[in-house]
Parts: sequence; structure tokens; C-alpha cells
Amino acid sequence: MKAVPGSGCYGHNGADDVAADAALLARAYPGRHVRLQWSRDDEHAWEPYGSAMLMQLDARLDSEGRITHWQNNIWSDTHSTRPGGKPESLLAARLLAQPALPTPATEVSSAIYRNGEPLYAIPNQRLDAHYVQGPLRVSALRGLGAFGNVFALESFMDELALQAKQDPWEFRLRHLTDERAKAVIQRTREMIKNEKLGPGEGFGLGFAQYKNQAAYCAVVAKVHVAEEMGTIRALHLWAAIDAGETINPDGLKNQTEGGMIQASSWTLKEEVLFNEQHVTSRQWETYPIFRFDEVPAVTVSIIDRPTKKPLGAGEAAQGPTAAALANAVFQACGKRIRSLPIRPEKLVQIKEF
Repeated sequence: MKAVPGSGCYGHNGADDVAADAALLARAYPGRHVRLQWSRDDEHAWEPYGSAMLMQLDARLDSEGRITHWQNNIWSDTHSTRPGGKPESLLAARLLAQPALPTPATEVSSAIYRNGEPLYAIPNQRLDAHYVQGPLRVSALRGLGAFGNVFALESFMDELALQAKQDPWEFRLRHLTDERAKAVIQRTREMIKNEKLGPGEGFGLGFAQYKNQAAYCAVVAKVHVAEEMGTIRALHLWAAIDAGETINPDGLKNQTEGGMIQASSWTLKEEVLFNEQHVTSRQWETYPIFRFDEVPAVTVSIIDRPTKKPLGAGEAAQGPTAAALANAVFQACGKRIRSLPIRPEKLVQIKEF
């Protein structure tokens, strides 16, 4: 059997299901050539998607504006159903007359709470992860749970900074003991020190160390919000990244730039729609995704650490970018959006600017 290369994928798509379908047909018609090809409509209708997530965060500040208590509850479906020899993870197995269905999860996958624990020095922390089986077939999407968790965590950090009447950069730095974490945040402030804001514009900051053990990444977003329509445009993204010893600087920059642009499209536009019967987002023509003229300018600064081991950087920018955009929207118009994507209709529904 020969597989034909298709479009790229940032996680788990329908390729395994197509291969299984072809194998089943070959068994049904021995000695004959079999060609099986999913249409784009088939792919969008039946491939797995990234899991929906819900996060509830609570915190307590002392009289000096320091976080003393932090609690995070996360509800999510699984984040990986790659077959790996398990037939129940294949679409064909689920559609048999006597379907082979996935075994209900007995343990909460670590992908659900990836980056759910803040890197900040907070004396009292609690993280509770809850597995919830959602209505769609789901699996791995770039960043897994870190994308949603960092969006929630870093949006909340900005809300706490506002409550404490502190600058968002300084508020984060006060709660960090890791010098490398501080360095990427400080570098982003240097990168935008000569930037000016016009009417309806705002800056936002997002930070994370991917998995709390891979690359450090801080992102600043500059956005423009048109009050009368609630439309949002990402104007520029700046990132500082520390991936340890940098072996290929151009590759690291490219990876970070691509991650920021992809995450911007996720954050501001992309959404898979479905009804009680099936997925309804089944054509690229109608799917909301960044066009070329919507892509923001991107600038990446690498903090090279020649004496440190190289760190994984493939998914470091996803979560910080989402949080930076949400925080920038708030600074631009005073509206805090807590659910993604940040679409114009959500801004319009909030009456107070």
C-alpha cells in the first residue's frame, strides 16, 4: 500500500482513517487494486479536532498586591486519540454494526493540564483537572492543552495586575524567581519601547515556559479595535524566546513566527461549528481563517544560551500569543473577552467600552 502525501497537519488528522479504509477495501476485494481518496468535505466532516476546554481561575491578593492563593479548575476532553495499534481509535471501527468504542478514560491525561500550573512563585496553589467527554471526535492539535491553559492563565494575570494597580510586566516579574523567565519578559519590553499607540490601539503581554520545562517565550501583541464595529486587527507581534543553546537561529525564528501567526488566526477567527448531527464547517471557502492581508508583522528576538541544553520550541508561542492578543484587546477598548475566538460579535455584545 502506498500513501499519497497530502496537506500539512499540526497534530492528528484523518490519514490513519484513510489508510484503514483502504486496507479494509483491499481485504474485501483480494487481488484487485484499490484506490481510496477522501474529499476535502469528507476530511473536515470526519477527522478529529482539538478539544474544547473550560477553565475557572480564582486567586487572592495580599495588601501589597502579591498573589498568595491560586486555584485552577480545568474541564476538557482528551487531547490525543492517535491509534497506536488501538483499532477503537479508528473511524471505521466506530462505525461497525457492533462498534469498537474507545474505553472511557480512567485517568486524566497530562495533556489536559499542560501549562495549567503557573510558573509564578505563588505559595498556595491548587490545580484540579476534570475529564469530560465532549460531542465531537477529538485528538491532538498543536500545543494540546497548553494553548487554552496559557490563554486563561495569562489573561487572568493581567486581570490580577489591574486589580493590584500594577504594570502587567512588573506584576509578572515580581512573581517570578526564574531568571530566564524574567529575561524573555524584559526583552519584549525593550523591543517595544519606541512603539507608540494610536487611537483604539493597545499592547498586550503573554508568557509561558512550554510544559514548564521547554522553551521560554514571551509575546507582545499590538492590536487595533474599531469601537463602532467591534472589529479587531492584529498589527504587530513581538516575541522573545529562550530555547537554550540555539543551533539553528533561522529555524528557531521561523518556528516562532509561524506559531504566532497560526495562534493569531486561532485566537481571532477560527472556530469549528457543528449541530446535533455533524460538523458543519466543511469547506475552506467558508471557514474563518487569516487571509494574507490579515497577517500581522512579526518580530522575533532569540536569547541564546550556548552553555545550556537545547529546549523544545515547536509549540512555545501558541499560548502566549493568544493571551497577548486578548490582553491587547482589553487595553485597546476595555473589554475583557474570556472565550475564544475573539470575534467582533462578542465585543459588540459587551456594551461598556
